[in-house]
Amino acid sequence: MNLRGLGALAVVALAASDAAAEPARSGLDLGHFTPTGYVEGFFQYNLGEPSNGITHHRGFDNRHASFTLANVALGGDWERGAASARILLQIGHTPNTYYLAEPSLPGAPGTSGSNADTTWKYLQEAHVGYRIPIGRGLTVKAGLFLSPIGIEGMAVKDNGHFSRSNLFFGLPFYHTGVRASYPLSPRFKLTLAAYNGWNSVVDNNTDKSVSAQLSYEADGLSGALLYFGGVERGEGAPEGRPFRHLVDAWARATLFERFTLALHGDVGFEVNAFGRSGWAATALSARLRAVEPVYLAARGDVFREWRAKSARGEASAIFWPVPWMASATFTVDVRPRDDLAVMLELRHDAAAGDVFFRGAVRGAGTSDDPFVPNARAQTTVTLGATAWF
Repeated sequence: MNLRGLGALAVVALAASDAAAEPARSGLDLGHFTPTGYVEGFFQYNLGEPSNGITHHRGFDNRHASFTLANVALGGDWERGAASARILLQIGHTPNTYYLAEPSLPGAPGTSGSNADTTWKYLQEAHVGYRIPIGRGLTVKAGLFLSPIGIEGMAVKDNGHFSRSNLFFGLPFYHTGVRASYPLSPRFKLTLAAYNGWNSVVDNNTDKSVSAQLSYEADGLSGALLYFGGVERGEGAPEGRPFRHLVDAWARATLFERFTLALHGDVGFEVNAFGRSGWAATALSARLRAVEPVYLAARGDVFREWRAKSARGEASAIFWPVPWMASATFTVDVRPRDDLAVMLELRHDAAAGDVFFRGAVRGAGTSDDPFVPNARAQTTVTLGATAWF
């Protein structure tokens, strides 16, 4: 997949949209197609000036002193009666991190393998759905979904900052499987799902993961409570096949039509061959519309993890190489149009040990000679921009 391929997709999408808009001309009901897409880019300066140019453990904004095309996403939504579908392709720097944890499975002489870099990298979402006329309407969808865990989204335009919190980077980005949603009332919705697992288009084991989410949406107030459980360690892992439990909750309130406050919390654990591993994380954010079109946003987060340890040894980390990670972020977000945002962000990251880079960094960045972290903190200034339709 390359830019030429994305351009071809755009032509097909526009043609489909035109055809759907004039069904009488062709005599066919092709449904309705709504194209969508966005572009994200940034320039970042890391005050630690790492020689390898890496702002570590930041996911999608991780390059020092470089103009970076983060992501170009293009796709759309289709509806025809009770049927629906969504596809969103992506290309740029972001997909490298998006599929960083995706399992790679070997093939055989008569069967292809599965590799994130060659098979899935350019696909962000792809699912089909059908609304079954039961009660208020039961919607069943199958395919590749963005993860429902947490309050932040993949598109920068949907967040108050250019960077994502440690909770977003640590927790899953996507799932593959099937989900069913039912509106319990005009404000409450229940969603049940079964997936391959965390960040898995293909599974790294034969067990499936399940989730249940209750969400609430009203004027000025929204929130969700979610449970996610399943076996997430790979086949043959020293930790065995522990069942991992996650409980995630968030709430967002808009006050005085200008000020938005959001709280996100997440806890989880697994009982593995070495004992109990677990984590607890939280993020608090606030956003103020100072003067049109300028927004001021602040966010703080902390993510703590515990590794099981016994006489048999110690479990490998689920998220981080140190017991805790934290960050504080402040952003000036200017939106001169409804489809354009320019963000100036100041962020400070801290950790329990040396996990970041600064100054002269040892190593060559290869598997035989990896870069050696040499800092417990890092501070960055990022100028980012995004446009969408």
